[in-house]
Amino acid sequence: MRVLVTGAAGFIGSHVAEALLTRGDTVAGIDNFNAYYSPARKRANAALLAGYPAFTMHEADFRDEAAMQRIVAEGRFDAVAHIGAMANVRYSIERAPLYVDVNVRGTVNLLEAARRAGTPHIVFASTSSVYGHTQQLPFREDDPLGKPLAPYPATKIAGELMGYTYHNLFGLSFTALRFFSVYGERGRPDMMPYIITDSIVRDKVFKLFAAGEMYRDWTYVGDIAAGVLRALDTPLGYARLNLGRGQPVRMADFVELIEALVGKPAQMETPPAPASEPHTTFADITQAREQLGYAPQVEVDEGLRRFWAWYQAAAVGETAE
Repeated sequence: MRVLVTGAAGFIGSHVAEALLTRGDTVAGIDNFNAYYSPARKRANAALLAGYPAFTMHEADFRDEAAMQRIVAEGRFDAVAHIGAMANVRYSIERAPLYVDVNVRGTVNLLEAARRAGTPHIVFASTSSVYGHTQQLPFREDDPLGKPLAPYPATKIAGELMGYTYHNLFGLSFTALRFFSVYGERGRPDMMPYIITDSIVRDKVFKLFAAGEMYRDWTYVGDIAAGVLRALDTPLGYARLNLGRGQPVRMADFVELIEALVGKPAQMETPPAPASEPHTTFADITQAREQLGYAPQVEVDEGLRRFWAWYQAAAVGETAE
C-alpha cells in the first residue's frame, strides 16, 4: 500500500510511518518542521524514517494548497493518514486563528487534493477533547458534540464534519480516530508525561490540577499506531471511532508511577482545573474493537517504563524547549 502520512516527523506521525514501513508499505511523509517545539527532535525522527528505502519526506506545509495538490497527485496514494495538526488544548486558547488556519484550512486542502487525485481513503487524527464536559461515561461516539472547551477541539470537530461533507458529496472514505491521552517514546515536550518526567529529573515545579484528582485514559503510542494502521486497511465509508485504552488512570497515581521510575519525588503546585480541562476522559472502545479489531496491549506501567527508557537515552541531555 502507498500511504501519505502528515506530521510524519512528529510524535504520533513518526510512529505511524515507522509501523507502515516495518510491515512493507511505501510511505511519503509531510512535515513543515515548525518551531512549536524543537525542530531538532523532529529532524531526529525524520532521520530514523529515512533509514527505510521506501520512505520519502516532503518538507511542506499542508496549508500550502498547491503543494498538497502536487504531492497527492504525484504520489498516487491508496490512503492518507492525516496526523499532523496544531495540538495542545491549553496552547490553543489564545490562538484560535492559527488553529483554524492549520487544522481546518489545512485539512480541507488535503481533502480537496485527495478528491482531485482520486485517493479513496483518509484517516484523520481527531481527539477525545471533542467531547468537552460530556455527562456520558465512558465517552461514546454517538454522544452529541457542539460544546468544545477550546479552539483545538473545535477545529477537530470541524475536520470531522468536513470529512463527512467530502464523503457525502464525492464518496471519499473518511475515518476520524479520536485519540485519548497518547504517551510514549518521542513524546512531545508540551505533553504531561514529558512535563512530569522532565520536571522531576530537573527538580522543577509543575502544575497538577485539582491535586491529581482527575482521570485520563492514557493510551500507549504503539497501540494508537496499530489502530491507525487498522483504520487505513479498513475503509468504512464514514466513521468516527475512539482509540483509547478504556481504563482511566487517576493523575495522582500517574505521577507516582513516574516518581518511582525516576527515583525522586515530584514538586507540584495543585491549582484548580481551568475551564478547558474535563474531570475525566474515558473511552468506550467497543466500536473500534468491532469495526477495526482494535485491541490495546500495553498497560500504563509498562508504557511508562518504555517512555522512561527513551527519555534517558534521547531526551535527558536536552532542554524541554
